[in-house]
Amino acid sequence: MTTLTTLARAEAVVEGLAQRITLVRHVHIADRPLVFIPLTMAGEANAPLAAMVGDDPEDPTLLIVPQPRNRDQRFAFAADLAGVVVPYINSFHGTVEATNKGKATRHRYADAPQLLVPNPGGVGFTRLFGRSTRFRRTDGDYPVDPSVPLLGRWLTYLAERAEHPGSSALVAVTQALSMHWATGQSPLEDAQLAALLAWITPPPGMTGAEAAAAAEDPVTWPPAGPTTDPTFDNEELAPAMAAYDRAVTTGSQVYRCRVKLENLLRSQLEPTWRLMWHAISLLRKLPAGAHVARRWTEDRDAFTNFTAYHEQGGIPQPRRDGAVAAARKLHHMERALTSYDVQRAYDDPMVMAEYRLTGEAFVGEVTAAHPTRVDSSGKKRVLRPWIAVTTADRVLVAPGTALFSPEQPEQQKARVMSVAPKDDGRTAVVLELTGGMGRALTPAPGTVPEVGQRICYTTLSDSFMPPGTFPSRDETPWTHGGPPAPYEDTSPTSEGAHEEWS
Repeated sequence: MTTLTTLARAEAVVEGLAQRITLVRHVHIADRPLVFIPLTMAGEANAPLAAMVGDDPEDPTLLIVPQPRNRDQRFAFAADLAGVVVPYINSFHGTVEATNKGKATRHRYADAPQLLVPNPGGVGFTRLFGRSTRFRRTDGDYPVDPSVPLLGRWLTYLAERAEHPGSSALVAVTQALSMHWATGQSPLEDAQLAALLAWITPPPGMTGAEAAAAAEDPVTWPPAGPTTDPTFDNEELAPAMAAYDRAVTTGSQVYRCRVKLENLLRSQLEPTWRLMWHAISLLRKLPAGAHVARRWTEDRDAFTNFTAYHEQGGIPQPRRDGAVAAARKLHHMERALTSYDVQRAYDDPMVMAEYRLTGEAFVGEVTAAHPTRVDSSGKKRVLRPWIAVTTADRVLVAPGTALFSPEQPEQQKARVMSVAPKDDGRTAVVLELTGGMGRALTPAPGTVPEVGQRICYTTLSDSFMPPGTFPSRDETPWTHGGPPAPYEDTSPTSEGAHEEWS
């Protein structure tokens, strides 16, 4: 938790209302997201109990597993879920757009699927359910519907994208809301969707704290999954499931008992369904940050690449990455995280304020400027304007440090020439501008800050970072297990079909 977020939480307590901690939205919200609310059975590892899923707020699809301990029912549920998820994903395989990268022309899909779940637990369920279905056989012993392993591969793809910083392919809504609002409760309590939204939009006449306390009533606002309320499990769900089991055994009133189970589980899911679409509407009202579209383009690239890989007969994602693949993935995510942090700061002055507190950025007023200064010390005369910026922020940069301005063209680069404290407590910083002004010895209009202009400079840079160097898969060192064995079809057999997480 940052300093400014802590302050915003204190203000939320005083005001009785969640406080905005960003000026823009830092996550992409699709025009047609797929909302997915899973429920699991208590005491069973990732055993699905029910789910509500759909891309139309007025027409959700309810799926249930009357007896989650029954393997056939679980995979019938998976097939039904695939009947909703897979067509939704396939609907984005239509329109493509051309993009030029160097001299090569590539094509990518014009849009991509987005899965929204209530909380991080929903992301975890998606990951585990993908793992338990993508290796299933469609023939032999214990066959499953052909759509089940396909569903598993897509769920695994989405779960892996959720680990990628800045990706919006699979989003936990509580995390998206907490990124933009600070409430007067703890981060752990913010994981409860109803309580979090109660702080953001409390009912008339109630404070956020009062509304959040009311939202903790599991009868009115059941948990948003994937686990259910223990009281509901003991007093309502268990008797209904027992009645269903007896009906199946006797062959009497099976339909009636199933309908009762459906109504019970619908009552647990419908409140969260309404909250999810309310949260989506709140996020859509926020203006998108400048880099959000760029990050969504990366999601569309990933979607295009995975689709091509699958259509070309690619094997399912491995249970565990090899040493080289894991190192590449970790390196890629570290680079993405650095870039994501910089992009958020560049897009949002409230995020940049955190870096101003740590001395990694400052905002000041231009008090002097020499826009036509030319440096003749080298073999070639180059344009090197000087500007003086006076700031009340703490400045911890030393002469020679490279700074960047998110407000100037091409994130204009500057070099610190001097830092001098003033008698009034402010600091005067002299900068030499070294880019973003054109190729001539006269700067292009608007490329050199003018006297009186307020401007931000920071050590943060979103410039190109070269990728790391790694050995090939076949050159994996013996210290890391050596080259991995060739892929073999290890789809679960009759023995593996009974593993706990399946």
